[in-house]
Amino acid sequence: MATRCSFCGRPGAEVRRLVTSADGEAAICGACLERGRDTLNASSKPPPRALRVPTPREIRKQLDQYVIEQEAAKRTLSVAVYQHVKRLQHPEADLQKANILMVGPSGTGKTLLAQTLAKALQVPFAIADATTLTEAGYVGDDVENIVLRLLQVADYDVAAAERGIIYLDEIDKIARKSEGPSITRDVSGEGVQQALLKMIEGTVCHVPPQGGRKHPHQELIAVDTCQILFVCGGAFEGLDEIVRRRVSVSRVGFQVDADDGDDKVAGAEVLPEDLMAYGLIPELIGRLPVTVRLHELSEDALVDVLTKPRHALVRQYQEAFALDGVELVITEAALRAVAARAQTRKTGARGLRSVMERTMGELMYEVPGGDVTRIVVDVEDLDEPLRALERAERRRSA
Repeated sequence: MATRCSFCGRPGAEVRRLVTSADGEAAICGACLERGRDTLNASSKPPPRALRVPTPREIRKQLDQYVIEQEAAKRTLSVAVYQHVKRLQHPEADLQKANILMVGPSGTGKTLLAQTLAKALQVPFAIADATTLTEAGYVGDDVENIVLRLLQVADYDVAAAERGIIYLDEIDKIARKSEGPSITRDVSGEGVQQALLKMIEGTVCHVPPQGGRKHPHQELIAVDTCQILFVCGGAFEGLDEIVRRRVSVSRVGFQVDADDGDDKVAGAEVLPEDLMAYGLIPELIGRLPVTVRLHELSEDALVDVLTKPRHALVRQYQEAFALDGVELVITEAALRAVAARAQTRKTGARGLRSVMERTMGELMYEVPGGDVTRIVVDVEDLDEPLRALERAERRRSA
């Protein structure tokens, strides 16, 4: 009778269990049984579902549900992402990756656009902040930690992560600070741009599974970034002045229409030389061939942001009050006043919540547990929300 495992060769005294064949000539230990079971289970799993390729019009329709205005940006992104998915579906085709650079003020929807794209495509999506990156050997994050975030979102499924999207925010913050000499090394500027080049273009990154700096005796995970779509975004404050100098808006004469000059700058295409003048290195610009420009939101657009998207702020407040059995109504005049106040803060749509919270926070403190059934918020209630509470409809007592 067999006294050792026929697969691993370990004797019966060293294994937890030894199962012999009917004739006693062969045996298998418990560890080899478990490995065999795992192999069978893995082979019986269905193949990964192929990505459906949404058309650019379908992608644009999805973006319209969440992002107000920015029509040109949505069209450009829809086409770029469509080509990305087609490239994933047809690896045999010789299609090059077209990474994207989004340029626009804070609060114009750059991050939201990237998040909505990932949701529409049903691929892993991760957000990284370029301001935390430094050159190897300095305090801060290695560029490989960007890929680690995507790997974590994909539950460490390397194949899924290699089809994902990474949004790298604040890319403008790693621009070269100046052309002049400096006595200190710019460890978060041009050096980081150089480190990003290969990753964005496509290479095999060796990522530490727990993050942090790599060290020689650490186990690393290999991730191929050739198929990962990189979407970079930044406010690029001061870029308008660079574009203005390039378009050479004429100011000769006694009557100069400044608004017309601003319109020309806002509508002008951002060229590689503008980004180079801002401080991005030519090699990085070349790896971000699709440039999308977003404009500041108008007051009308901010009102739409409050009410129209699927996750609109007003809808969120109304749903929160509805859970307490209260109907919330905000007048058109109040919405316009909120939009006007947010516009003065120069933070785009991000300023809307802070303005609204000042009023809604007071009401959300007072209303729950009371007898209010309907409350209407008007312009005069934005600064004195308790006035709206005084006019509120209340439940009749029995």
